[in-house]
This record gives sequence, structure tokens and C-alpha cells, in this order.
Amino acid sequence: MKKENVTPETTKTQAGSRTVRKKSPALLVIGAGLLIVGILTALYTYRSSYQASLLTSQALTEVKEQIKAIDAGTASGDLDALHAQKSQLSSQKLAQERPYSYSLILLFFAVLLTLKGLYNVLVGSYQASRADIQRLAQAGLLAALCYIGFTFLKIDIPVGPDKTAFHFGNVFCVLAALLIGGYWGGLAGAVGMTIADLTTSYVTSAPKTFLLKLCIGLIVGLVAHRICRLDRDHSRKYVIGTTVLSCFCGMLFNVIADPLVGYFYKMYLLGLPQDLASTLAKWSSLTTSVNAVIAVAVASLLYLALRPALKKAGLFVTISQKKEDGQI
Repeated sequence: MKKENVTPETTKTQAGSRTVRKKSPALLVIGAGLLIVGILTALYTYRSSYQASLLTSQALTEVKEQIKAIDAGTASGDLDALHAQKSQLSSQKLAQERPYSYSLILLFFAVLLTLKGLYNVLVGSYQASRADIQRLAQAGLLAALCYIGFTFLKIDIPVGPDKTAFHFGNVFCVLAALLIGGYWGGLAGAVGMTIADLTTSYVTSAPKTFLLKLCIGLIVGLVAHRICRLDRDHSRKYVIGTTVLSCFCGMLFNVIADPLVGYFYKMYLLGLPQDLASTLAKWSSLTTSVNAVIAVAVASLLYLALRPALKKAGLFVTISQKKEDGQI
């Protein structure tokens, strides 16, 4: 029998077939180019439109104080005109903040592409399979659910010129990582909730959201699929315990990271005063903790309900097997 030659660039799967790992610098070049564009764009928009938004924010705060004073009976004025001015300034502020937020998202995305490009150059990447296309479709659906969970299922809490919120967005971010893995699930949460920020008054939080939700997905996926092999057949008790543990680890990260990252992000990238950034971080700790409890409980229940249904329909994604075969 003739012996086949196996090159170092091939990996043997358990079924005996080989998947070719190709090394390509294309993604690295694209990522590096976007990184340069992102840096230059962020610097330009910060010095132009975002600085203008800070002045608009000050004017908006003054108008809000006048409205409060009139409502309290300590001042007089035309409330209708002030409310119209408030609405106009709010719209103007959002329009001025968007370019800088877009540039920061581009910058973070470029960093991810550059890192993936380095991985492709040094290690190589696999061609997409039919299962990957299925996961991409599921990721799109879950990203839409993340958008809905934040945009329509939230309670806003104003804090000075900014605000925070109780919401259900994290529920679907965690659920995505449980269903389709940390990488795709994290991207689904990051994309869905970033779009939600960009289309609401949370524009300036969009870059931070992109980074943190991606990390939540990666952590949940790491615990659930890389460590505990949740996608394999286990006893019901093991599945329940692993599901709750995975959700808890992801949300524990968020409870710690969201206020901490938010504090430095708002102070150094958004230029907010330290006392305001500190106040926002304290409120964020409260809302993030409540959101974490909701996410762990609801995401666990949803996953446990969907798991048998997806298996029966042939849509359940096996993730740990792909890891063992060397695929992402």
C-alpha cells in the first residue's frame, strides 16, 4: 500500500480526513491599514466634532438646570422654549459624538483584525465549512436579539449629562456564547449591542461596549466549551451546573470590568471630569450587578430550554470537537 505524504500544514481529523491550514498575510495587511486609518480618524474626530460636543453638553446641562429650577418654583421662564432647546441640543450632541465613537470602534476592530492576521501568518487558518456558515447565520440572529434586548428592554437611569441602564442585552450575549461558542457568540454580542448604542443616546459607550461584550462571550465560551465541554452529552445535573457556572464567570468579569474600564474610558478617551467619571462608575456598578443577576438566571433558563430542541432539529452546534481538530 502506498504511503501518503502528510505535510506539516495539514491536520488530521478524527474522521481521517485532512483540513489544510493556509498561512496568508492578507488579513494582517488589511488590519494594519485599518489600524492606521483608525488612529488618524480618532485623533481628528476627537479634536473636532467631539470637542464641540463637550461644549454642547455644557449648554444642555445649563438648560436642564433651568428647567429644574422652573419646575421647583425658584425661577421663571418659558418651559416650552426650554424643552425645545433641550431637544435640539440633545440631537446636536449625539450628532457631534457619533464620528468619534465610530472612529474608536474602527480602531478596536482594526486591532482585532491585526491580531487575527498575525495568527493567520504565524499559525494559519482553515477554510470555512458548512458548519461555519450555519454558525454565522445563528450569530446574526443572536446579534439581532442582543440589539432588541438593549434597545427595547431597558430602563434608563440619568446620571448628570450621561446615563446608565438596566437591560436584557447581556442575556442574549451570554446565550450566544453558550449556543455557538465564545468567538462567534462574543462577536454577536459585541456587534448587536454596539449597534444598539450607536442608534440610541448611548453613542459614546459604543466602543467600550464592543470590547467588553466580546470579552464576555470569550470568557463564557472558554468555561463552557473549552474547559467543561458543555456541547457534549452529559447528565442533566452536569449541564445545569456548567451552564450556570459559565454564565456566572462571564458576568463576574463584566461586574468588575465595566465600572473599571468605564471609569478610565470616560476620563481619558471621552475627557469627562474625574468626579463625574467616578459617579458614573458607581452607578454602573449597581446597574451592572443587577444586569448580571438577570443575565445568569435568564440565559441559563433559555439555554437549558433550547438545548434539547436544537439537538432534535439538528441545529445544535458542536464546538469542543472543532477545538480538538484545531479549528476556531
